[in-house]
Amino acid sequence: SACRFCTMRKLPSVLARTLTSGTSGSPVLPDMSEVRSRLRDIVGASTNWRDHVQAMQERKALHTLLAKRQEDLSPRRMKDSYLEVILPLGSQPEIREKYLNVHNSVRFGRILEDLDSLGVLICYTHTKQEMQPRSPLSIVTALVDKINLCKKIIYPDCDIKFTGNVSWVGRTSMEVKMHMLQLHDGNYSPVLDATFVMVARDPENKRPAFVNPLIPETPEEEEIFKQGELNKLKRIDFSTASLLKMAPTAEERNIVHDIFLNTLDTRQEGEGTVSFRSRKLPPNSVWMEDAKLKGLQICHPQERNIFNRIFGGFLMRKAFELGWATACSYGGSRPFIVSVDDIMFQRPVEVGSLLLLSGQVCYTEKNYMQVRVHSEVYDADTREHHTTNIFHFTFISENEVPRVVPKTYGESMLYLDGKRHFAAIMKEI
Repeated sequence: SACRFCTMRKLPSVLARTLTSGTSGSPVLPDMSEVRSRLRDIVGASTNWRDHVQAMQERKALHTLLAKRQEDLSPRRMKDSYLEVILPLGSQPEIREKYLNVHNSVRFGRILEDLDSLGVLICYTHTKQEMQPRSPLSIVTALVDKINLCKKIIYPDCDIKFTGNVSWVGRTSMEVKMHMLQLHDGNYSPVLDATFVMVARDPENKRPAFVNPLIPETPEEEEIFKQGELNKLKRIDFSTASLLKMAPTAEERNIVHDIFLNTLDTRQEGEGTVSFRSRKLPPNSVWMEDAKLKGLQICHPQERNIFNRIFGGFLMRKAFELGWATACSYGGSRPFIVSVDDIMFQRPVEVGSLLLLSGQVCYTEKNYMQVRVHSEVYDADTREHHTTNIFHFTFISENEVPRVVPKTYGESMLYLDGKRHFAAIMKEI
């Protein structure tokens, strides 16, 4: 079976790779089910919901294994955390159904779940201590920095390979770069590149915990590490310039004012006055308030992660599917995902929560749609709503889509935020 683990000796860019071989003498890559069972073993998570409280109690004892300072942890190399994992859609047809969508291609939401699990395992591989079977660290996804796709369609009957390693390390956080390739005519060709940021916390997931430093070994690795540092600074800049904190730029104010003027109803009212209240929709446009979809999820124990909170990959899949449906109903034809960016995990989602998802087309250009999905939990006891995530998806439609038009100041800010995200994506791809 494709269920034996192996760690790669070299980075993806290095051609001379050697695999640790399976017992049969030929290299056998692990599959996604082994990724998840390995994660459970590392954390000591229970597979039975009734036992989860006891399993978490047992984790408390691991506190003594935490490093007091980062300097006490041995430095690691990029190749130490490098993993390859297979998703055998071609060679094991029985798993295909779970990944199949109605258009006979792979459900991208499932790929998001797999990337999330793999990212966490890569970080545990980076921080592994030889003598400890169980890790004292709780490693959770803090941010999906970006996922860029270079293929429109992922085939449901060809094997997929994921590769990845830790690419940058702070004191308590790690950046992970992952790549997905699909087998065609005997060769694996690239499908997507993903950058996730993971944070390490104590066994009870309450406070930050130190992780092993990362030592780049070659000029190429130096470059990758430097890029991780730049990514961090870019995120800080983007968040500092957030429209929730700072007024729009002069150019952005002009854009909003032009939209406002274009939607004024100039039919004369009485003595040649134009009412600010009376608005009309320009041709081939849709009001932003009419470009929304909402969804609700009840968070069952089945969707929990190894720390008995709701699995981040599940939240991403649900948000993506609502985002896709929003783009589909808006554009009137099948949309394709181009990019995912800047998903911030602001707070964990507890089992039993009511998860409210709200999809909004917030910016359009030609065939492109920028969709924002807002996710919040509703606590039935306190009757309070709390934001857990904001998701940003860029879709391309087969046909040109109508222009989305904001009416209120709040919608105008969403429009400008969508425009910023779209511009940043276009620069990359």
